[in-house]
Amino acid sequence: MSMPNIPNITPIVSLKRCETIDLLLSSIALEEIGLSHILNAEGEKLQAFLKDPHHCLQDYLKMNDSVNKTLRTIVKSQMLLQFKLEDVADLDPGCDCRCKDKKPKPKHRGCKNNFYEELGYYPSTDCDCDHCRENKPCSDK
Repeated sequence: MSMPNIPNITPIVSLKRCETIDLLLSSIALEEIGLSHILNAEGEKLQAFLKDPHHCLQDYLKMNDSVNKTLRTIVKSQMLLQFKLEDVADLDPGCDCRCKDKKPKPKHRGCKNNFYEELGYYPSTDCDCDHCRENKPCSDK
């Protein structure tokens, strides 16, 4: 028997740190969706079982055992996903990509509502003057 030939594969992955974190968060979300589908199917299976009145005690005990095993498996998966989410959340503070995409809010310049800037409100969202709604600097004081 000869040794297997492994092809020379050199994949080029060019993801930024933030893109990788987003992919990890998406994978966690997709796993959560998968678990929710399993829970839903388990509930439908139980409802279908309970609609039929012709079951003996052993059937009920088997169904209960099946549901318990499924729920235990889902709880274990949830714990692993929680650990994964915490690890990914720890990666996020090192990511500064999101800040580069956002444009800074314009400074509020002088209308009768100029005290809004001190409270953290900015033009075009919180000020009622015409200049701010048009995102232009206010000339009246």
